[in-house]
Amino acid sequence: MMKRSGLYVFILLLSACGLKQESLPFLSEGVSLQKAKFADLEGFDADDLSAGLQSFEKSCDVLLKNTSKMKGAAIDVSAEKYQKICRDFKAQKPASNEDAARFLEKHFVPYLVLYNGSPKGRFTSYYEAEIKASRTQHGAYQVPVYGKPNDLIEFDPAVFNDKLPSQRLVGRIEKNKLVPYYTRAEIEQRKLDAPVILWADDAVDVFLMQIQGSALATLDDGSQVRVRYADNNGQKFVGIGSIMLKEKQLPKGGASMDKIRDWLKQNPEKAKKFMAENPRYVFHKFSDVEGPVGALGAPLTAGRSLAVDKTFIPLGSLLWLETTAPDQTPIRKLVSAQDIGGAIKGAVRGDYFWGHGEEALLSAGKMHAEGKYYIFLPKGSEPVVHE
Repeated sequence: MMKRSGLYVFILLLSACGLKQESLPFLSEGVSLQKAKFADLEGFDADDLSAGLQSFEKSCDVLLKNTSKMKGAAIDVSAEKYQKICRDFKAQKPASNEDAARFLEKHFVPYLVLYNGSPKGRFTSYYEAEIKASRTQHGAYQVPVYGKPNDLIEFDPAVFNDKLPSQRLVGRIEKNKLVPYYTRAEIEQRKLDAPVILWADDAVDVFLMQIQGSALATLDDGSQVRVRYADNNGQKFVGIGSIMLKEKQLPKGGASMDKIRDWLKQNPEKAKKFMAENPRYVFHKFSDVEGPVGALGAPLTAGRSLAVDKTFIPLGSLLWLETTAPDQTPIRKLVSAQDIGGAIKGAVRGDYFWGHGEEALLSAGKMHAEGKYYIFLPKGSEPVVHE
């Protein structure tokens, strides 16, 4: 791992040896970028690029107001230059595929993202869940959908001591001390100091909604509302599939989301025990936009939004994704980094958003593929990976 000053010296030494600077990977904690050409992007000519840019426009609506969520990632895409590109996009509005390709080639340079020298990573997927709920507690509607608790406190050690790492810690005050917030098991055994925004009729559906982050709720009066992620309890996420495999309740290769859901509903007592082993608990709020909203603050687009690890990939950035769908159909398309996930950790790691409904659930629950992606950096910006 090299400091940037040492990196520049290294570049000069390579240049003296006759090597091109653009071939140099920019390293940080094993992450590197390798410059590419649009011709290197498999399927670029075949993708509906204009549809990909429609998702990018939703990111732009957020970035033109605030770039804070784009900053802080290891890979620096230059948020200010992304804003300028967003303004150009709004002015030009490329409609055809050809115009979209020209726009991308004019404004961006693709870089292959590697970790420890390899472009290979793991890609899963998610969907917008569904629940049945009521605004009041009655009859079958007994499962609370909590909003953000009133006693939940966020804490960043670096604010108090710049020698400490900057990280988001979540807790509550107990006897004048900051302690970790309640685990899932503790939350479900107590009356939480939090608003109940809805009452659902099924604990498994609420649990799956928490994993997905958002849901379309059909109310007992026939109307529908959307709920979205508001916060979480700061506890570690443990996948329900891994819990059930450990307990030998599912065969290897049989941990798809639809099979997990069906098993949990058919075995309510064991389901309660297994779900409690995931200490992470997600709180929700009502959404006033059409469609689910990701961590960036932009509405997600089926087949065009990707959840990433924001430690490495800046939210709002454009990516070229190359992976495989559960039916072995190649996925080669332009996507936007618009969301995060508790299990999405790593420099080459993504969660592909399938959309809404049962068909999306079936696809999302089975996807577990190898793949890679390229990040689009604004032309004229120096590729930088922070330590």
